[in-house]
Amino acid sequence: MEAPHNGQAAESVAAPDAVTVRIAVESPEQMTELGRELAGLLAPGDLVMLTGELGAGKTTLTRGLGEGLGVRGAVTSPTFVIARVHPPLGDGPALVHVDAYRLGGGLDEMEDLDLDVSLPDSVVVVEWGDGKVEELSDDRLHVVIDRATGDTDDERREVTLAGVGARWADLRTRIGGGSTG
Repeated sequence: MEAPHNGQAAESVAAPDAVTVRIAVESPEQMTELGRELAGLLAPGDLVMLTGELGAGKTTLTRGLGEGLGVRGAVTSPTFVIARVHPPLGDGPALVHVDAYRLGGGLDEMEDLDLDVSLPDSVVVVEWGDGKVEELSDDRLHVVIDRATGDTDDERREVTLAGVGARWADLRTRIGGGSTG
């Protein structure tokens, strides 16, 4: 079953004034490494929204985030449990990994997860959160992962980082290897 993905650029999904960076990713290993690099930019209270079709690499990126943040437990897809909390091994923030795919668009279901309680002390990563979690924070990092168009290499991805809000205003100078959009 192919999940719906509207193919919109991150700028229109996230916000018209988002700061964007585009990065070519050639392999799952590079996707994990991108997650590790992004983890260095994250702090307690950060909301990261992941968008991409099934198999795009959302969980692979989150695995890299978990490694970079130094959290406990293997980061796997939370599809059937909806949310997993990975406590920090040291002084860093916990990683709350949510898969909102099976949740309806209703705010009640999202509110039942108490993400607003977890957010101040954790990094909250939400897969399939478009239209469901934006109200949690005025500042968020929206990551859109697309398969490279016209490419026969099934592992190549185009990752668009869209930083929304003052927290991400300097995203272009904080992340290496991307092109601006």
